[in-house]
Amino acid sequence: MKTKLFFITVLFFTIRLNAQHFVDKAVIEYEVSTNLKKTMSNDSWGEMMKDNLSDLKISYFNYTFADNKSIFKFNRWSPKTRIPKYLKDADEENSWYSNFYTGTINMQKQIAGTLFVINDSIPKIEWKITNENREIAGYNCRKAVGKIMDDVYIFAFYTDDITISGGPVSISGLPGMILGLTVPRLYTSYIATKVDVAFTNPADIKPITAKKTYDLKELKALFEDKLKDWYSDGDQKEEIQRQKNMFLWNALL
Repeated sequence: MKTKLFFITVLFFTIRLNAQHFVDKAVIEYEVSTNLKKTMSNDSWGEMMKDNLSDLKISYFNYTFADNKSIFKFNRWSPKTRIPKYLKDADEENSWYSNFYTGTINMQKQIAGTLFVINDSIPKIEWKITNENREIAGYNCRKAVGKIMDDVYIFAFYTDDITISGGPVSISGLPGMILGLTVPRLYTSYIATKVDVAFTNPADIKPITAKKTYDLKELKALFEDKLKDWYSDGDQKEEIQRQKNMFLWNALL
């Protein structure tokens, strides 16, 4: 009887293991949505600009991964997005390459019209995993709360059915792939819309090379110095500080 029970137990776990398909290479499409009007200042210029913009800036990015390496980059704009070209340029040129074997990240960021290439270690994030669950792109995901740049809280949903410990932009470090991410202080969310496991082009996963590169500490110091020149007195002091913070967080994310 014990022998029979043993074989039934082994058979049960074998069937369960075979039924669970772990994804180690794929292309994940994300819908990236930013409430652009909420990011803008409330001065007369900002209010005038809002009248000519769609409420949301919506784009689609691809996260391509294989062999524990990944790249996250722009794919296309939603036809619902109605914004000037200069507000689109950064999204179209930015990219994030991560090598989880070496623990390094390579980013190309277009900031205030200038391209910067950053090489550094993958940022470490303080995560707290919760018991909340949600289905995204057909995968059961678990919620985690993280903190970046000292005091910016982020909310992620990850699945351990996708084995890479990655996520959109520079966010990673959970025991699986982040399929949903919200950064409330940047009014931005990233939601996976589909996972294509028919991955065929590993040559797409490569870092950006440049003669001049920065690490994140250098880039932060550079922009903190530049931000000192921003006017910060008078009735708009709090709003100007909010704009400075968002500029810096976007630059380093």
